[in-house]
Amino acid sequence: MGRNLSIDVLKIILAFFVVFLHMNFLKESHPVISFLLVNGLFRMAVPVFLVITGFYFFHIDHVKKLKKWLFRTFLLYAIWMLIYISHWEDNEQILLTIIFGYHHLWYLIGTFFSGIILYFLRNQNSKILIALTIILFLLGYTVQVLGNLHYLNAESDSLLNDYLLYRNFLFVCFPFLTIGFLLHKHQIDISKYKHSSLTFIVSVLSVVAEAYFNYKYISKESTDILFSLIFASPLLFLYCQKIYIKTTSKILASFSTAIYVVHPLIMKSDFYKQIESFKILIFLAILVPVSLGLVYLNKKLKYLL
Repeated sequence: MGRNLSIDVLKIILAFFVVFLHMNFLKESHPVISFLLVNGLFRMAVPVFLVITGFYFFHIDHVKKLKKWLFRTFLLYAIWMLIYISHWEDNEQILLTIIFGYHHLWYLIGTFFSGIILYFLRNQNSKILIALTIILFLLGYTVQVLGNLHYLNAESDSLLNDYLLYRNFLFVCFPFLTIGFLLHKHQIDISKYKHSSLTFIVSVLSVVAEAYFNYKYISKESTDILFSLIFASPLLFLYCQKIYIKTTSKILASFSTAIYVVHPLIMKSDFYKQIESFKILIFLAILVPVSLGLVYLNKKLKYLL
């Protein structure tokens, strides 16, 4: 089955979104613009990744396929958890770190658990799946907002501000995975609708507008979940999907995965911390060849990406 080149290109752009997010892009020089990007636009990356995964998860219609998919996902998670072990082995919450994932690897283990849930619910009526998606997403969103508002007593506030409580397989991964699954199930084609481009642009702008609202009226703290992501993320995927360019190569898809999994390793290195000027350019000059090297290595070893 041919791949869609535009989706693979989108995945590379999203991987760089994650990189710039973790770098707190422009925070020192332009704090407001930085917030709108880091806690706005760039937050589209993980939900869109999940929508893409959910879209292709539609083909997982047999236990044998599920086992293969779960094995592949968990092995990728386990390998990279081992690679990063020196960064989390001294963590006081070591068991929670293993269950929920270290740093950016939460996405992989979250996809693993939410995939299991979605597989067993896949034959449910779509209305039930949509209701479940909205309820779970809103629960996670509400927990985060309550935490950022700091209205409650110290103990409750501390609990609500623990990102494991709202950024996990149930409140983030399952909803967006399910949205992708339903887009495939119902063959949603955005090109059939009038003003699809305008709708897409407005949805992306709404993410930035929500980030600005958060910055002004809720909190200047880091924000993982934005309400607008629930419609902006699937629209971004659908918009790129309609630009169909057939390809058989997996190199670009592997490249995006490589960027995603390896960038914190460089970011947390002593070498990177000592760079004072041209930090972003030097970082990218290291990240791109390292990621391409991983793609080459993956061809020989498998399961790295």
